[in-house]
Amino acid sequence: MVNVEPTTAATVPPSPIGDQRLPLRDFIRSFRCSPGLSRLLAVRLGSQFTDGLFQAALGGAILFNPERHADPMAVAAGMAVLLLPYSVIGPFAGALLDHWDRRTVLVWANVLRAVLVSLVAIVIATGTGDTGVLIAALAVTGASRFVASGLSAGLPHVAAREHLVGMNSFFTTIGAGALAAGAGGALVLREIFGSDNTGSAATTMGAVVVALIAAFVAHRFEPLQLGPDHPDIVGGSRARNPAGSALRAVAVGLGHGARAVWKVPSVAAALSAVGAHRLVFGVNTLVLLVLTKHSSLGGGLTGFGLVAGMIAVGMFLAAVITPFLVARIGRTRAVVSALAVGALAQIALCTFNGIVICVAAVVLGLIGQVCKLCADAAMQMDVDDARRGQAFSFQDALFNFAFVGAVFVAALTIADNGMSPDLIIAGSVVYVVAIFVVRVINNRTSPEKITI
Repeated sequence: MVNVEPTTAATVPPSPIGDQRLPLRDFIRSFRCSPGLSRLLAVRLGSQFTDGLFQAALGGAILFNPERHADPMAVAAGMAVLLLPYSVIGPFAGALLDHWDRRTVLVWANVLRAVLVSLVAIVIATGTGDTGVLIAALAVTGASRFVASGLSAGLPHVAAREHLVGMNSFFTTIGAGALAAGAGGALVLREIFGSDNTGSAATTMGAVVVALIAAFVAHRFEPLQLGPDHPDIVGGSRARNPAGSALRAVAVGLGHGARAVWKVPSVAAALSAVGAHRLVFGVNTLVLLVLTKHSSLGGGLTGFGLVAGMIAVGMFLAAVITPFLVARIGRTRAVVSALAVGALAQIALCTFNGIVICVAAVVLGLIGQVCKLCADAAMQMDVDDARRGQAFSFQDALFNFAFVGAVFVAALTIADNGMSPDLIIAGSVVYVVAIFVVRVINNRTSPEKITI
């Protein structure tokens, strides 16, 4: 295990840090020297495959199920039920990742997720209304976010600091590939079991097995191998957690996460870029759902899955490009460049041509992942370990609020067939505004301190 000591923004040397490109030889050596690294990767793959399978199965069960019907506002309401309650509760619970053994969190969150997915499958099979299905799915989403935050917060404990950007690129992007593979698995199971309530329930159950495998792999970590540095141990002699007691940390979790982000300009600027991308992604998701559902683009769930696959391709490319881009121009310019390219790709969607949409999806997947990787690296390197779990949970809240808010706004104005060029142009404007926001926030950093 490589024990990485967290550092604050004031003590981190200027970016880029070390050789973030992580040559293949060093990359392979990192896995050989730190067995925990490959184990963490296995947990991430299992967890995100579960997420992809569950989300695609749930989408098929509600949006593309001949026994159910959903208009744009119903889609927006469903996303709100799924994401916003956790966005309020998650940052408070996320504070516990800075007090509890993260290995234990990963084990039990995956077990709980398997149980809850089974419950969702039962609810779908019985023909319960959409509200009942979404409320049950809410609990699954909460457990999934716990897993995601725990994986990100634990990575610096098994990866050398000088390799964090490259390793984070690899982990995050191959995880996105697992997410896409899970969605593809759901499509295969849907063909086997059917698209009605019973078939949708059987498809959803596929996520249970993978979640339990992820829990088993996580159990093989040594206690506290993933942190935190100052855990709460009954009867132990560990140093006092800088965030105070677990009870206090939970009570003020959202505020702590927000302050931890805002105090570090590199993190605040990167998350601003990611938040802007999530706003645009929310609009694009609803437009695509309506286009495919009403055959304006064609393909139904398969057409939606094709575009999602193109986004995943872009995310894979980001894994290769981001470390080199950061090493050459730094994180600030990497983020700003990504936003500028995103603004242009967004405008191309106004053609509503299937081929153009697929190409733009690759580009938008790439630029969104570049911003996300830079944000993750900023939180992993610039935020103290005692606050890192809260910072990642705050990021989850930002993601969900931005995404669902954009979906709701789009649902109010979207055309019946999904062809709304005004929404597409608004997305491009959001990217342009985000460029200026990132620069303003980053300018709060003095020359002696780190910049993204």
